[in-house]
Amino acid sequence: MGRRRKDDSHEYGRSSRSGGNRRGGNSRSGSQSGGLGSGGASGTYRFYENRNASSGYGGANNGKNYVNNTNGHSSSNQYLYRQNKNDYSKFSSGTGLNGSSYPSRNLYSPSYDLKTGRFQTDESAVYPNRSAGASKAGGGIVSGGRKLLRNVYGKIDYQFLAVTLILVAFGIIMLYSASSSRAYMQYNDSLYYMKGQVKGLILGLIAMFITSRLDYHVYLKFSVAIYIFAGALLGLVLIFGTTTNGATRWLFGFQPSEIAKFAIIITCSAFLYVYQDRLHLFFKGFCPCLILAGIYIILLALEPHFSCIILVFLTTILLLFVGGAKWKHFFIVGVPSLVGGIIMIVAEPYRMQRLMSFTNPFKYIRDEGWQVVQSLYAIGSGGFFGVGLGQSRQKYMSLPEPHNDFIFSVLAEELGLLGVIVVIGLFAFLIIRGISIASKAPDKFGTLLVAGIVGIIGFQAMINIAVVTSTLPATGMPLPFFSYGSTALTMTLAEIGIVLNVSRQRRLI
Repeated sequence: MGRRRKDDSHEYGRSSRSGGNRRGGNSRSGSQSGGLGSGGASGTYRFYENRNASSGYGGANNGKNYVNNTNGHSSSNQYLYRQNKNDYSKFSSGTGLNGSSYPSRNLYSPSYDLKTGRFQTDESAVYPNRSAGASKAGGGIVSGGRKLLRNVYGKIDYQFLAVTLILVAFGIIMLYSASSSRAYMQYNDSLYYMKGQVKGLILGLIAMFITSRLDYHVYLKFSVAIYIFAGALLGLVLIFGTTTNGATRWLFGFQPSEIAKFAIIITCSAFLYVYQDRLHLFFKGFCPCLILAGIYIILLALEPHFSCIILVFLTTILLLFVGGAKWKHFFIVGVPSLVGGIIMIVAEPYRMQRLMSFTNPFKYIRDEGWQVVQSLYAIGSGGFFGVGLGQSRQKYMSLPEPHNDFIFSVLAEELGLLGVIVVIGLFAFLIIRGISIASKAPDKFGTLLVAGIVGIIGFQAMINIAVVTSTLPATGMPLPFFSYGSTALTMTLAEIGIVLNVSRQRRLI
């Protein structure tokens, strides 16, 4: 081991044996100047933690410079007032063995500046005490000589971005393969669906770039406006929307339901973040999120859009779970939700027929079981290596919606079990990386946002694959990044950008 330095380096000064210090540094003799207690240091001060549980970094008697001083900062939810009078940092604290207060682990996140509306990331950012002689690039929080974590801003999660781009590229290729024959027959243009999807891709990449650079806390300020805007679009589609196959889901060339899925994530995440102290209460903490989702569900039921209803409900439940709601509240809501789902299925004859055909699709092969049977034929024909890219036979007028809900069946036929494993693995990796980003988000709002976005992508993928393999009744659930839909692709990529922005501000543990 190397020889210990005689003086410990800090961002704002050094500790010396003689008691001399600079800008908030502390001395072994206990003399000091500047810092939080005295107000002598200029600029934004930094947080420090105890090296041990019984004293501050420089001892119990020189705590004025440190958060562990008992200068009115011992309560669990307080705002530290910074010297620039514009920056507040919310933290939780506890009590050490010597009776002094110390911050808990969730303090160690980038400080949020209300004036600039973003986390501080330069030298005035909140970084806990670094070890002796540690550089700015490699320094981290040190407690008793042990490195806990460090804050990082500016680096996106490149693994998450890479798997997203791979899925997008894979989806574009499979969409052309699945849609070219049908597009040529219907529109005399084999690239008809591809052109629409590429437009959505271009808009989506632009949106992803913007949202990846835009601090995600801005959605916290406009969450109510986003919710009202999406709700108004759902109302307008019922009046001015275009009806296709018995459902009114299109408004001026796009689907407002895609914006509604995004809005419910933003709004519920904002509510659970702002009112997290109410979450243990059923009516004041748990029910408001269900009411927000319920309004959308009613509007979606009038279209009708059953698959989107499922996604909105599942995403809301997921956010409540991640937010820390009590288990008993889920059970209280579970029974009415089950009854409501049964009523919705029975209320529409086509849904009841789909449910009956699910039990034995070959018995209803000429009716509701037709698409599931053709899907199983396609999957079974693929074998392990598939029949070859572009060589599917079921897509030629046998498989309904080969470019949309049943594109996974075409993929399984052309690329076989090997291709299926690769696609499922990519989605699994996307979800795993998303969970990692959510767990290292700088605050609860970031965690909830990422959980909701990654969760809704995962729900869509799982339900779509389950439907085409006859594991679940047919619901018309598209496969993210693969199924045709420019609005869906644009919104999904925009949401991916939000996840990337959260990853820019992640904590490295």
